[in-house]
Amino acid sequence: MRSGSSPRVALAHDYLTQRGGAERVAAIMAEAFPQAALHTALYDPDGTFEDFRRLDIRVSALNRAGFLRRHHRAALPLLAPAVSAMQADADVLLASSSGWAHAVRTTGRKVVYCHAPARWLYQRQRYLGPFEGGLRQKAQHALAAAALGIVSPGLRSWDARRAAEADRYLVNSTVIRDAVLETYGIEAEVLPPPPAMEPQGPAEPVPIAAPFVLCVARLLPYKNVDIVIRAVQQIAGLSLAVVGRGPDAERLRQLAADSPNIRILGGVSEEELRWLYSECVGLAAASFEDFGLTPLEAAAFGKPTAALRAGGYLDTIDPDVNGVFFDEPRSESASEAIAALAQRRWDASAIADHAEGFSRARFAHRLQQVVDETHAAG
Repeated sequence: MRSGSSPRVALAHDYLTQRGGAERVAAIMAEAFPQAALHTALYDPDGTFEDFRRLDIRVSALNRAGFLRRHHRAALPLLAPAVSAMQADADVLLASSSGWAHAVRTTGRKVVYCHAPARWLYQRQRYLGPFEGGLRQKAQHALAAAALGIVSPGLRSWDARRAAEADRYLVNSTVIRDAVLETYGIEAEVLPPPPAMEPQGPAEPVPIAAPFVLCVARLLPYKNVDIVIRAVQQIAGLSLAVVGRGPDAERLRQLAADSPNIRILGGVSEEELRWLYSECVGLAAASFEDFGLTPLEAAAFGKPTAALRAGGYLDTIDPDVNGVFFDEPRSESASEAIAALAQRRWDASAIADHAEGFSRARFAHRLQQVVDETHAAG
């Protein structure tokens, strides 16, 4: 239990403009430190989770531009100076970072919870995805690649300096522990985040033919949602619901246009997502993830996952309990795994017990311990 003399804590997150795994983790961090202000470069209340409306949100000067709140990627050349100008008045700043929040300054000490070193700096090819699609998509790809090529050298230097300012690093998986060591030379502790979508609560049905598998991902090329779509197109009698927003949405809709069993739902409400998790036969995930959060969300509902045997999924999927792996990011390989998932009888109670090993209480308690330890060390 924390003492009455607990340190003053502030929080930081890159930007609150979307509904993704990192934003869910930031919201859980805020539950662990309910009095803490949350500092972020951009905040779009309508674009992210409702949880943040209850918090004391402190934004950068960039937030005055409505266009950037709705299109945060356009702010990339401006984010480094904007975030560097922010300062949190606290004994300990806990920064949830995928590339920016670790640069928020503080009057005290700093703990960084790293979801991943910036993909656009260190995994540019995977971040941008394959050079394909129509003329518009190819033009966008070329423009993004050129822009990243221009700004990357300076941003890498800036990123390394900001990372070195941290007093302590936490990471979400063994994959990111290795990446942080390779990128920054920093030894980090692995603290897996919990599933944020809980089975308890209201649910709202979504029109989709049963049985169906679910894919929850930001619609970005490196998420490989196209592989999942093509995989399900090869399985008779099975539908697919895709939940997520992102710049790859148009290409994916075109890919699924001739398949009435595939629904690209875009963003959905918490109630709709809860229904989808509870009613699906399982989850499908084909990307190389730094942490396999969505399989834990599915597991909380007693549902298994068919996933690429790589990255963070190795930390959150047990083939004997809650999932099936496929070895290559190809639709044929994914299709075999998804079909096997749909045909196998699963123990929903054992799957839910697996998810409980990644509980919110465990996560919050360790965060509080680390903050207290870091403050005492200072």
